[in-house]
Amino acid sequence: MATQINIDARTQRLRDALEKALGVKARSFDAALRKAGRRLPKAVRRQAEVVARAQAIDGHPKLRHTIDTDAVVRVETEILAHLKTIDPADQRRGRRLGLAGVIVFNMLVVVTLFIVWLVWSGHL
Repeated sequence: MATQINIDARTQRLRDALEKALGVKARSFDAALRKAGRRLPKAVRRQAEVVARAQAIDGHPKLRHTIDTDAVVRVETEILAHLKTIDPADQRRGRRLGLAGVIVFNMLVVVTLFIVWLVWSGHL
């Protein structure tokens, strides 16, 4: 029973860290991982799957003994270290700059096409 509480507490900590770093809100750790999706690097997702599998196995009394708790602890610290490096404000700023870039590019295309049309029709 001690591993059940231990694994549940670890997944809760990881879920809270995902919510803080990426804004992912979910009821379970598995759902939070699915919602985070590609915002997490592939290596971090693989590590998080180790914790998710351990949580799934932890519910079974006979399989509980097969959980590698050292690996779960190591993976948890690595995931938390990665999530601490993520700056949500920087991500918001990047999304806004990306959107502004798309808008400016589209405006340039429209203006260029308009000028080409003016030249083609003989107005300029």
